[in-house]
Amino acid sequence: MPDGGHAGQMPDAGLAAELVARMDRDQQARAEAVGRRVDGDVWARIQAIDVENTAWFAALLDRHGWPRRSEVGEEASGAAWLLAQHADLDRQFQRRCLALLTEAVRAGEAEPAHLAYLTDRVRLAEGRSQWYGTQFWYGPDGDGELQPWSIEDPAGVDDRRRSVGLEPLADHARRLRQQERTTEPPADG
Repeated sequence: MPDGGHAGQMPDAGLAAELVARMDRDQQARAEAVGRRVDGDVWARIQAIDVENTAWFAALLDRHGWPRRSEVGEEASGAAWLLAQHADLDRQFQRRCLALLTEAVRAGEAEPAHLAYLTDRVRLAEGRSQWYGTQFWYGPDGDGELQPWSIEDPAGVDDRRRSVGLEPLADHARRLRQQERTTEPPADG
């Protein structure tokens, strides 16, 4: 059975390939942004890719709906989430993706952890504290230790993280800081 497919249903190979190609381009551009300070040209390239991906993904959602795991496979389903996660320049679209991803998770067609990341991203953009502790920053001056943005009900964060298959927050923070020390960009989605 193909990756992510269900018996009798083949993933849409063309759509899957396009989603993965767009994810790869996104990640290649972000790999250039290693470290705390991002060069203006690198940031402009990242934003241009995000704008292009958001426009393409919005048109796809209009035609097709959310790319479900059984339709596009596991990797491309993750790519769909990543495109939504990085649609920061269009918050209304990001909220639309959150609603569609929520439905897909309920149907078992997307990863609950992806929903946690997008939930936190949208909550922070709306000026609220995050719920799952997935989004990190270097503090207000940009020179502090890598740390999670504010978390609503921090005492319950590890229970919420566990409910979506994420490791405890302290372990995640330690891993991100370790990645940072080895010059890898933090994988905060």
